[in-house]
Amino acid sequence: MSDKIIYAMYDDDDHLLNGAKDLVAKGVHVTDVYSPMPIHGIDPIIGVQPTRLGIAAFLYGITGTMLAALGIRFMMIVDWPMNIGGKPSFSLLENIPSFVPIFFEFTVLCAAHGMAITYLIRNKTLPGMPPRNPDPRTTDDKFVMEIRTSENSKFSDEELTKLVKNTAFIEIEEKQI
Repeated sequence: MSDKIIYAMYDDDDHLLNGAKDLVAKGVHVTDVYSPMPIHGIDPIIGVQPTRLGIAAFLYGITGTMLAALGIRFMMIVDWPMNIGGKPSFSLLENIPSFVPIFFEFTVLCAAHGMAITYLIRNKTLPGMPPRNPDPRTTDDKFVMEIRTSENSKFSDEELTKLVKNTAFIEIEEKQI
């Protein structure tokens, strides 16, 4: 049996959300949703697990803090100790208050860049990677729901298409893969 993908396009996020609720209530598994903006409440409906990007951000931030501490210690204590305002230059611990802004900024820098790179790699959207978007209009004003027949084996292809057609769609496209 070949796998078929059904793309149902909607012109409003509320129509897509209600359509997804109806389909999931009838036992249909929605594979993915493509939209030009976040649709609040769609994740639990279609079964998307919560992201672990926050954990990665914390780890990137801690890495940034440690790198900042090592860099400040080397530059300001070991390599080129400076007497700034009479503060002692033989210990990082005694100078921590004057370096708090540097710690903070480097933590934020590493966390933000690490999260952005992780997001791009995880979603396979780095430059040069082929796009997964089924319709370019989903980057502007349309919403697409993707349903795979292989993930909905308890329905025949015709039954699945009929269930999707009972929602407030504006276009349906079926592709064989």
